[in-house]
Amino acid sequence: MKPGLKDEFISKWNRHFGDSELPLAVFYSDDYEVELEDGETRSHSCVIEELSEARRGETLALNAGNIGCRGGKRYLGFSQDIGGEDFEHFLSYGIPGKVDGERYKKSPELVRKSMGFAPPLVAPKSAIVFKRWDKLSSRDDPEVVVFFATADVLSGLFTLANFDEAEPDGVICPFGSGCSSIVYHPYAEHGSSRPRCVIGMFDISARPYVDEGVLTFAAPMSKFERMVDNMDESFLITDSWSVLRKTRDKSL
Repeated sequence: MKPGLKDEFISKWNRHFGDSELPLAVFYSDDYEVELEDGETRSHSCVIEELSEARRGETLALNAGNIGCRGGKRYLGFSQDIGGEDFEHFLSYGIPGKVDGERYKKSPELVRKSMGFAPPLVAPKSAIVFKRWDKLSSRDDPEVVVFFATADVLSGLFTLANFDEAEPDGVICPFGSGCSSIVYHPYAEHGSSRPRCVIGMFDISARPYVDEGVLTFAAPMSKFERMVDNMDESFLITDSWSVLRKTRDKSL
């Protein structure tokens, strides 16, 4: 991480976004101890539910041994198997007497086709770490920054992400699970020559684990650094942003 970036961002964030929730830094590491738990007790545990710990300031390290969701293991890079044909039916209309279908896709064939657009992510290190921005240490090397944002904060992040872009899609919103929107898709952008930010948390199954009206905004680190650099010369210093903040009669 660029020297001084941690404090620079916190200072600018407080100035322009008030006491809005600080983001989570996400990175793979071999340096964090992973707490393993009984697989049965976590067999249906959602990664987004687990993140409540990190949002409160507690470092969360996950790997294949303590991720209870098959989709979570795949979209965080710790398994290439998401469940075979049963998964394709699970995501569509199910199998009578065997698999309840979530009906997020019209047919198993459509699920199979859509998975072709999502090649597996392979975790480069033993664990993935979620750490609130103010808790970062000098040894940490964030790769993605994830905000849990209300509509007003999201509008600010969206506009800031597009501030130095000529093309209209500096932010994307791909279909996927809650965890894919904060890890899988941002990591795909992390390796791009033109990294884009990702809006997410439209996953119906994950939404019970975030507050009503909150979505996620995930920025690959190289893009995030540009956003921080641009904050003090962007719309954030204009009356338009000040009026929005005053209209809400509270810090965004």
